[in-house]
Amino acid sequence: MSDQIKFIVDNLNKEPFRKNYNLITFDSLEPMQLLQILNDVLAEIDPKQVVDIREEMPEHTAKRMLSLLGILKYKPPGNATDMSTFRQGLVIGSKPVIYPVLHWLLQRTNELKKRAYLARFLIKLEVPSEFLQDETVADTNKQYEELMEAFKTLHKECEQLKTSGFSTAEIRRDISAMEDEKDQLIKRVERLKKRVETVQNHQRMLKIARQLRVEKEREEFLAQQKQEQKNQLFHAVQRLQRVQNQLKSMRHTAADAKPESLMKRLEEEIKFNSYMVTEKFPKELESKKKELHFLQKVVSEPAMGHSDLLELESNINEINTQINQLIEKKMMRNEPIEGKLSLYRQQASIISRKKEAKAEELQEAKEKLASLEREVSVKTNQTREFDGTEVLKGDEFKRYVSKLRSKSTVFKKKHQIIAEFKAEFGLLQRTEELLKQRHENIQHQLRTIEEKKGISGYSYTQEELERVSALKSEVDEMKGRTLDDMSEMVKKLNSLVSEKKSALAPVIKELRQLRQKCQELTQECDEKKSQYDSCAAGLESNRSKLEQEVRGLHEECLQEESRYHYTNCMIKNLEVQLRRATDEMKAYVSSDQQEKRKAIRQQFTKNIAEQENLGKKLREKQKAVRESHGPNMKQAKMWRDFEQLMECKKQCFLKQQSQTSIGQRNLLGTNISCFEETFI
Repeated sequence: MSDQIKFIVDNLNKEPFRKNYNLITFDSLEPMQLLQILNDVLAEIDPKQVVDIREEMPEHTAKRMLSLLGILKYKPPGNATDMSTFRQGLVIGSKPVIYPVLHWLLQRTNELKKRAYLARFLIKLEVPSEFLQDETVADTNKQYEELMEAFKTLHKECEQLKTSGFSTAEIRRDISAMEDEKDQLIKRVERLKKRVETVQNHQRMLKIARQLRVEKEREEFLAQQKQEQKNQLFHAVQRLQRVQNQLKSMRHTAADAKPESLMKRLEEEIKFNSYMVTEKFPKELESKKKELHFLQKVVSEPAMGHSDLLELESNINEINTQINQLIEKKMMRNEPIEGKLSLYRQQASIISRKKEAKAEELQEAKEKLASLEREVSVKTNQTREFDGTEVLKGDEFKRYVSKLRSKSTVFKKKHQIIAEFKAEFGLLQRTEELLKQRHENIQHQLRTIEEKKGISGYSYTQEELERVSALKSEVDEMKGRTLDDMSEMVKKLNSLVSEKKSALAPVIKELRQLRQKCQELTQECDEKKSQYDSCAAGLESNRSKLEQEVRGLHEECLQEESRYHYTNCMIKNLEVQLRRATDEMKAYVSSDQQEKRKAIRQQFTKNIAEQENLGKKLREKQKAVRESHGPNMKQAKMWRDFEQLMECKKQCFLKQQSQTSIGQRNLLGTNISCFEETFI
């Protein structure tokens, strides 16, 4: 406590208070003076608190100080009963209450100044909901909230600039350096002008140089613009490809579709979108707003310590125990109607949860589908850039897969046949090698025999003659055979052509008729398709118009309904007020004294008179207490001095008694020793 008082006195003696107190004079201050000091400290934090408390009612002073301390987040020690004692002590200027408040305020004056400044702009005015029904009030409240958010952002930016490290001295230094550089550049330009003036046609050269610089800048600008246009073209091409893919998919889906199925699909989409807009999104928006409000509240509060967290945990535990007790009481009642309603409520909550879960799953599936479509479009663009071919889709891809399967089976069969041929080729190659070796051996033996007989080369020449004769005969046969074959082939081809012509004549006639029919059907299909497209576009435009009309009528209905409820509430309030006013007039006009006493005016006048009498008595009592305060303090001091005097007398008396007892003991010892000596 003494350290606390010393800290308070030291800070009050400094700027801006300069009170020139010491510990004794500060401790001897009266309650009114202590309250004035507390008010001066609060006025230093918030200039609106500059008030002379002698000219203000004590209740107003206490209320003003308590509201400011609440804004500054001051937490008095103790529970609710201690809070009531704190308020009473603040009213009467009690030292055990004022000293901790002064110590807390003087410890963090700069921080509290900032908080008090922000409180002027960030404490939100709560407007009743019935007043927000008015459009002007609602718009003003919305504008007020937007200005508050703008103030928050500006204040954060200002604080960041203050703490960013930029000082005015550094900025001035940079400005002076830039001015020096500017002067140097001006001097350099003047020197260059003087040099250029001696050159012939310098004006023309300067003009050309200026034009060159302008053209270079324009070239850079055009290059940049060209790059931007390329990027825009690339994005436009990608967008066109996505739209074309969407158009293909829509045409593919709408090829076999009927108007009934399309309307059914559109109704399902409208139901899903209306559910998302009317039920799911408002709930999510409300939860996000609550979370944002809670986070803003957490940010605006000061940093919590370990003691604050423990206090919050204890409050949470108390609230949880109260909730459990209430649940147990409700279960003990066990009302049958509530039990049935609880079953229905549980079923309804389960169904709503399932509905929300399915809606979330559908939304996730749609987002996943959209992302996959984007990936597919990117991949198709990449493949088109690499190969220049389009990616197959749907039935085309299925046909391609079936072709691949059939080709793979054919490939397997051919591969098996090739393997058999390779094995047979290996065997034949081996036999050929063996036969060649045997032929070489026989030829070698034949040569040796011819050399022995003296007719070397006979076998070779004979073989050559046989080979040439065989070749001649084969060529002759080939010539005769080819002539016969060619004549027969010509005859066959002529006969086949005539047969095919005769066979194809009716087919060609039918084909011509079918071609004419095909052209007519394609024309009719195009006409029907254009009619269908125009009808679908008209239905789509009518549907959008109807949706807009329904949405506008729904909004008008909601506005009229809210206006109706608001007017009903106002009528009921006015009826109640009118009824009370008529009752009051009847009671005031009636001659019966009892009814006059029941009137509100009489009651309020009576209460006002009682309160005025009570205020007079309290002022008289306060005056008496102030007048008797000095003599009472002197009397209390005299009693304390008297108590100290009596205490000193008591101590002296006790010391005297102890000394007399010690002397009696010594005397008794000497008598005994003398008696023993005489006896001996």
